[in-house]
Amino acid sequence: MGVQKIMVLGTGGTIAGTARQAGDQVGYTAAQIGIDALLESVATFHGVPLEAEQVAQVDSKDMDHAVWLQLAQRCAAALERSDVQGVVVTHGTDTLEESAYFLQRVLAPRKPLVLTGAMRPATALLSDGPQNLADAVAVARSDQVAGVLVVFAGQVHESEAVSKRHSFQLEAFSSGERGLLGVVEGGALRLLHAGPVCAAPAPGLLARLPSDARAWPRVAIVTSHAGADGAVVDALANLGVAGIVVAATGSGTVHRSLLEALKRARAAGIRVVRASRCAQGRVLPRPDDELPHAAGLSPVKARIALMLDLAIGAGE
Repeated sequence: MGVQKIMVLGTGGTIAGTARQAGDQVGYTAAQIGIDALLESVATFHGVPLEAEQVAQVDSKDMDHAVWLQLAQRCAAALERSDVQGVVVTHGTDTLEESAYFLQRVLAPRKPLVLTGAMRPATALLSDGPQNLADAVAVARSDQVAGVLVVFAGQVHESEAVSKRHSFQLEAFSSGERGLLGVVEGGALRLLHAGPVCAAPAPGLLARLPSDARAWPRVAIVTSHAGADGAVVDALANLGVAGIVVAATGSGTVHRSLLEALKRARAAGIRVVRASRCAQGRVLPRPDDELPHAAGLSPVKARIALMLDLAIGAGE
């Protein structure tokens, strides 16, 4: 089979960001350094066969479906190669959990596909990017795991469970009640439990998505809160959205005024799904449920799931 290598795909983010002053960890510009330069800065990669490709160069707050499609296609191509043991994707942290879930759903890789990033720019006095990148490569080289994972601050997360839980600290990601899949210690993966456990993808889903990402179904998120009304839902219905995810309170409750608007939208043919806005827990089904629920998916991941269902024609 020959020497196995790790494919590293760059998409930008803070890990590739720069600031005018080394001490500036807030006023930096993301997505400035190319993936080749990032790899050159990590001494621990010496002797590890790597191949790099710049897929995109974006601040992940601006991530869009067109980049997702291109990234998924490049990941799929790399994963099919017999000389590639695993894939690492450098990514901004703002939407990293969304990209990880999307890639798992459309690819369900049988090799490790690892996303990582940084909370501090590359020019920071103590940037966390190099270590995160080294840890991600270590996990991508492991024969203990497969599927899409997130490696950050020495922790290994499953794509369905992970979410960004802190806006500034280095340990920004959590897997909530599911817990960590593993940790990276001394450059090696140590599993804490069996996994990963993720939603099964539809067969050939990536190939079944419209080749123009602008044609993907439009799905919006609205939030239930004190004083909520149905104005936003009615406006979205008039704009022609295909689906709406409501970030519900508690275990899936929705303000009565908002609920009436969502029921009107559903009657008009718009797919509606409830998710919980709580950081932990899940939507609990009730005998009198009036709206389908997303179980344990967060609102942003429920949006992706609904969009994919609509794209391939899956019913409720």
